[in-house]
Amino acid sequence: MNDMLPMPPSRPNREYEVTAFHNADAIERPIPAWEQVWNQGWVRKTVLIVALAVIWQVYATFLDNDLLFPTFADTMRAFFSNIANGVLPNRAWTSVKVLLMGYAIGVTLATLLSVAAINTRLGNDLLETLTSMFNPLPAIALLPLALLWFGLGNGSLVFVLIHSVLWVVALNTHAGFRGVSSTLRMVGRNYGLRGFRYVRAVLIPAAFPSILTGLKVGWAFAWRTLIAAELVFGVSSGAGGLGWFIFENKNQLEIPSVFAGLLSVILIGLAVENLVFRTLEARTVRRWGMQH
Repeated sequence: MNDMLPMPPSRPNREYEVTAFHNADAIERPIPAWEQVWNQGWVRKTVLIVALAVIWQVYATFLDNDLLFPTFADTMRAFFSNIANGVLPNRAWTSVKVLLMGYAIGVTLATLLSVAAINTRLGNDLLETLTSMFNPLPAIALLPLALLWFGLGNGSLVFVLIHSVLWVVALNTHAGFRGVSSTLRMVGRNYGLRGFRYVRAVLIPAAFPSILTGLKVGWAFAWRTLIAAELVFGVSSGAGGLGWFIFENKNQLEIPSVFAGLLSVILIGLAVENLVFRTLEARTVRRWGMQH
């Protein structure tokens, strides 16, 4: 049967001489200066912000009603005027001080809960129970109780800030710890690491992308909770930070100053995101090759 099968055609081997490509420079294209500038992320973002400002100015001019929607130029005049007289910097610093206190305490408690949850079953049950109970509860809903418990002071604001930070940071940290590979876990155990030394040397570096995400989300939650709480808190105490500044100018129908306060909230959020968290991200997870 095999003799009846046709033989495959033979293909002779051929040798080709590889000649050098003498026009290699022809495939190189110099990048124009405008393209080099456009490739910078901050340039593209600046162009977008300028475009939004132009749209704002055009729409407000067309609407022609400063009580509803002031122009971008009026908002900027109010913004720089309140900076010059020191009102906006003082109000912003008041808000930031309270935020830092609540954020630091919330992150510390979240770390302790996460360490307990990853080391003991009882701690894991405690974290899962508490997060399922309190994480869906809006932080601002606790403000009336906080005012009863802590009175008209920063203690009430710090309490709601802790609530807004604690659960999201704990959830992300615990999820990051549980996502660490078993190989890294066994390496740490083989070196005799236990307790907090094991968490610090193995789990935190391996889970840092999740931890950093939790810190960023917790910051955003805390910042908007603080501004919302100050709107209510300012009504009760007659003083406060940026939230009270916004509410006070709304009552006085100084709408450009209201927009200037909102702009301050946005600018502080952008500054923290780009100067703090982006720098931390670049020096940790990006340098470690854990993120692209």
